[in-house]
Amino acid sequence: MSYSLDFAGLAPYLPQFAAGVWATIKLTVFSTCLGLLLGTLCAAGRTYKEKWLRLICASYIELIRNTPFIVQLFFVFFGLPALGLRLSAWEAGALAMVLNLGAYSAEIIRAGIDATPKGQWEAGKALGLTRRQTLIHVVLSPAYQRVYPAIVSQCIIVMLGSAVVSQISLEELTFAANFAQSRSFLSFEAYMLTALIYLLLAVAMRFVFSTIKQFSFRNPSI
Repeated sequence: MSYSLDFAGLAPYLPQFAAGVWATIKLTVFSTCLGLLLGTLCAAGRTYKEKWLRLICASYIELIRNTPFIVQLFFVFFGLPALGLRLSAWEAGALAMVLNLGAYSAEIIRAGIDATPKGQWEAGKALGLTRRQTLIHVVLSPAYQRVYPAIVSQCIIVMLGSAVVSQISLEELTFAANFAQSRSFLSFEAYMLTALIYLLLAVAMRFVFSTIKQFSFRNPSI
């Protein structure tokens, strides 16, 4: 049995692929920025002595990390309207991705904070800094350096997981692939092209994060 590849048959659908790639990039940038911010806040919250704050952060993290992303997405898109909160497909997809990355990155960042020598905390206290000031100005930067590769990998995983948001008709890359193959019947070519694009996006993300690392940390070798 032989099969002839026909990538030329996908040419009429290139605008859909381009729009899907752009939507995926926007989702990734938005969810990465807000997800890492949320993760940092939760990781910091788990280091404080206030039991109620640690409980809230821990509950959120465990809830997200122990439920499938697609269930979280469906809850945001289909469940929240029952409470009176209606979101567009893009808003729901972005929110679900932010919440997902926030929970996973919180544990990664907390590991970096926990690895901080106690001497750094004591040095901050000796300088008259509050715990919050010590965390921001003394602890966070070295903590990020220690766990930076893990953070990068998690962000890429979330980008790849954005394929799931096509289930709520958000017109990102996988939605474009489904659209193209359903009309051209070139399933093999459509999904091979999609896989290649995701691969290129992942490589591009690693390059961007590597560049950020060089300019953000004094000693990028850590």
